[in-house]
Amino acid sequence: MQACDRVTTERFGVPSLKLMRAASAAVAGFAREQFPKVQRVTVLCGRGNNGGDGMMTARMLATAGMKVTTILLGTPEGMAGDAAAAWRELASPAHGMIHVVKSADELAQCKSALDTDLIVDAVVGTGFTPPLKGMALAALEWIKGNAAPVLAIDLPSGWPADSYAASLDSPVFPADAVITFTAPKPAHVFGQLTRRWNQPVVVAPIGSPDAAIVSELQLTWAGSAHALTEQARPADSNKGKFGHVLVIGGSVGKSGAPAMTSLTAMRAGAGLVTAAVPAPVLPQVSAYAPELMTWPLPANSAGQIASKGLTPELFESLTAGKTVIAVGPGLGQGPGVVKLLSSVLAETKIPVVIDADALNTLAANPQLMAKLAKVGNEGRTLVLTPHPGEMARLAGKSVAEIQANRLEVARSYAQKNRVTLVLKGWRTLIAHPDGSVAVNTTGNPAMAKGGSGDMLTGLIAGLLAQYQNETARAVEAAVYLHGLAADLAVIETDEHTLLPTDSLREFSRAFRFRSGPPNGYVWLQGHCIQRSCTRVEE
Repeated sequence: MQACDRVTTERFGVPSLKLMRAASAAVAGFAREQFPKVQRVTVLCGRGNNGGDGMMTARMLATAGMKVTTILLGTPEGMAGDAAAAWRELASPAHGMIHVVKSADELAQCKSALDTDLIVDAVVGTGFTPPLKGMALAALEWIKGNAAPVLAIDLPSGWPADSYAASLDSPVFPADAVITFTAPKPAHVFGQLTRRWNQPVVVAPIGSPDAAIVSELQLTWAGSAHALTEQARPADSNKGKFGHVLVIGGSVGKSGAPAMTSLTAMRAGAGLVTAAVPAPVLPQVSAYAPELMTWPLPANSAGQIASKGLTPELFESLTAGKTVIAVGPGLGQGPGVVKLLSSVLAETKIPVVIDADALNTLAANPQLMAKLAKVGNEGRTLVLTPHPGEMARLAGKSVAEIQANRLEVARSYAQKNRVTLVLKGWRTLIAHPDGSVAVNTTGNPAMAKGGSGDMLTGLIAGLLAQYQNETARAVEAAVYLHGLAADLAVIETDEHTLLPTDSLREFSRAFRFRSGPPNGYVWLQGHCIQRSCTRVEE
């Protein structure tokens, strides 16, 4: 971000003070929109550029008619650059009450400033290195227990911008909303910055040209791929234009998994969907939706796919005319599954999404893993969707090792095996064969139920079937939409009671969702769902 700001000024001629004014205007506008009932605001400012953003925000809010109190943590003497300019512009009785505090004792004497409707945190920002100390730490102690919501400018003070951690052990300011500028930093997509998962984290454009924004980390935001599904379908559309998904899965006791995968693929817009399941469970699967086509597979005495009868001729007939294969949901494990996966990898060139029991069968069979790597290196589209336990088995590591280094594990596995790897969990990662990784910021704790992964597999397959030349964006869009639909669905229910299939009714809203107008905020979290942010009791 520092490089982006420098390039914006030096190469494109945009003064840094102009960027600060744009950032402050974005904060002031966001504060008024998200906290519409607020009349009294207390702005905590450090002496750097983050504090400068806060000072300009305070001035703009005061000009808009709010009762603003600004507290500068430290002396204004020695302030330089844009922050000094912001201080000079603020220092007027017309811009509200201003306190300069040089010690914790002086801060304690400003108790009246805690009688407020909103606290704006502009203490430290992107360039900060933990831990908080001095006046910044004193300010954190000072606001503890206060009932007012906190709006953080750039980052909650104390949170390092380059952190990949979901949480920190060191002191950090609470936040009920976060607004940053131009592009997210790692902390914005990996960290749990707000008190609750559904509180806003947004990015505001402030005038930096696109050419100045470059990720040396090869990281992108999965929500950017949502634009793929915003394209209107041609008026002369027919089902043949949107692909045919083949879902292979199911076993006795696990008929719901392939049914959910198939139903989701249909809801995602695939032209046709066929569920191939062991014959004993076919009636249950076909009953889920009349639009679903089915294909009975040979079954053994346990109700799983049998090796006997799974002939090359059967497999050829099964896959004829299909656009994408999704294999694994409810499949079980056994000799028939091994034979099936071998056929999927070796006897067709169709893109395949591999999930659930198919992943565990891969991990347990070195010969299948060898075929996977061979097929991936030949350029075929392979998408693997493991949760951390499945990833541990695939990579030969412990779950703790996977969770401790999710980004590099996903990136290296995708590059080595030439696959697209969707590593599920908090901030699901989509790692591509070229080493790039997209981070998803939708989804919520209500999704921690059996069936969520089956639906994601169907959504990925459904979008791959429609956007056959946009593999990376199709997978990223699927992951983003999967979480967004659940975020929308949980508004009407509870995190405990939401079922995975409840989110199907929100697919239409999720597909039609727009992060904002061309010059508006990009919502990483919160998604315009909560129009008024409130303090959440700890």
